[in-house]
Amino acid sequence: MNEIQINDTTLRDGEQAAGVAFTVDEKVALASFMDAIGIHELEVGIPAMGSEEARAISAIANLDLRTSLIGWNRAVRSDIEASIACGLKRVHISIPVSEIQIAAKFQGNYQAVLQRLREAVEFAVDQGLYVAVGGEDSSRADESFLTDVALSIESWGASRFRFCDTVGILDPMKTSQKVAHLVSQLSIPVEMHTHNDFGLATANALAGLQAGATSVNTTVNGLGERAGNAALEEVVMVLKQMYSLDLGINTRRLRELSGFVAQASGCPVPPWKAIVGENAFAHEAGIHAHGILKNPNTYEPFAPEEVGWERRLVVGKHSGRHLVSTVLQQNGITLTTEEIATVLEAVRNLSVQFKRSLTVEELLNLVPQRRIAHGIS
Repeated sequence: MNEIQINDTTLRDGEQAAGVAFTVDEKVALASFMDAIGIHELEVGIPAMGSEEARAISAIANLDLRTSLIGWNRAVRSDIEASIACGLKRVHISIPVSEIQIAAKFQGNYQAVLQRLREAVEFAVDQGLYVAVGGEDSSRADESFLTDVALSIESWGASRFRFCDTVGILDPMKTSQKVAHLVSQLSIPVEMHTHNDFGLATANALAGLQAGATSVNTTVNGLGERAGNAALEEVVMVLKQMYSLDLGINTRRLRELSGFVAQASGCPVPPWKAIVGENAFAHEAGIHAHGILKNPNTYEPFAPEEVGWERRLVVGKHSGRHLVSTVLQQNGITLTTEEIATVLEAVRNLSVQFKRSLTVEELLNLVPQRRIAHGIS
């Protein structure tokens, strides 16, 4: 892979998730956080919305962050003017490119699409802006028309083309084929924008990068419309761990960033969520816990500290004697083999009753009192 740029759109596409609305202070704090950990570019919102949105974007633009800031626009001159008014130097211009989208928004007039886009791009370029163009619904577009659009915006002075799998209908193989063809035709970079409707957003984003795209859109926790987008933490850690790419991002704060976005969005992170979920480095099953205690590499792809997490050994229905004995010893209690078996049976019964693993305190309450007294003394 070539040098990869992360363009995070939590502040735009992430916030477009149903029911999510960040305050001005939250947007500013989130932009500052992502800048601090080294995210390369932030899509900060939609300036044309005006009001609180424009105020937040202007506030972010005034922070003098190291990360590049870009605003999302329709192919409308007034949208671009709104971006300029917010102090942005980079604009993303979105245009529909599939038959179904053009029929709905341009009455099927392909030439009107190209004319509208040309006027918008040339206006933005004339204002000295960095211009990126997004082909809405690229994955369902006629390949020849999509190529024509991308080559046209390149000739008009745009600096990047965004390939959008708007409704998440591609698989990695199809993504690779489509993006490789587009990359072969262009001199400007191609950016990936993938949605998770079939659970393939991260896989498709990575397939696009393998095919030659050099920029990728992400959102923290995969937040976004419908089923969400490619998750920042997943894309970054795959590139770091599987492809040995140093993106200059402080991954040790990814867990903290995830928590911030979960709180601000009101969207809790599922415990099984890759990289940042509560259970990402939690071990209960007997054979797994036993292996982890001997060598963490047996059941962990990388150390939890790399993303600001910590390993947890939890006692529950699937635990074995070794784990129960280890947790008790960590709390100053040593039992006989027979006593461990009795406690383990009680652990399994109680965890089924509670429908969860047990806390350390609950485990200790299952130990014969004489042994606790002996162990603590």
